[in-house]
Amino acid sequence: MKKLIIIRHAKATHETGYEDFERPLTQRGLHDAAVVAGRLKETEHVPQMLVSSPALRTISTAHIFSQHLDLSAAGEIKAIYEADVDDLYEVVTQLPDEVDCIGLVGHNPALGQLLYYFSGAAHDVPTCAVAVIEFDTNIWEAVTANSGQLVYYDYPKNI
Repeated sequence: MKKLIIIRHAKATHETGYEDFERPLTQRGLHDAAVVAGRLKETEHVPQMLVSSPALRTISTAHIFSQHLDLSAAGEIKAIYEADVDDLYEVVTQLPDEVDCIGLVGHNPALGQLLYYFSGAAHDVPTCAVAVIEFDTNIWEAVTANSGQLVYYDYPKNI
């Protein structure tokens, strides 16, 4: 069985003076990422590895999750930045088969579309939302539309 953990980056600044790629997390984003990662650690859905867009806000979010989940630093995949759902599907189907549970840290709207594509679950994916999708397969290349089941969903509510 494969598990894909979709993680949207935490709240980033919208202040002027930053290129989109270089937008840092806000204090709220730093806090939310730590809390949501801590809640994920309490479940049976802890990833074995993370992959992330190379944008500053996603790498920063991935770093916080890595620290709280005792993981190695996230691998950066350029195709996740400015991806559409087809790009993300391509990334997922090329993930290493020897790893059963992988967290993908990225951006909306593509993450929300990917969640719906794989599971049929239409959820809002606010900043720092986490969605775990299980697939009844042993190879990433076999995941297809509606082949997954949403088994966990969380976001920074009431923090």
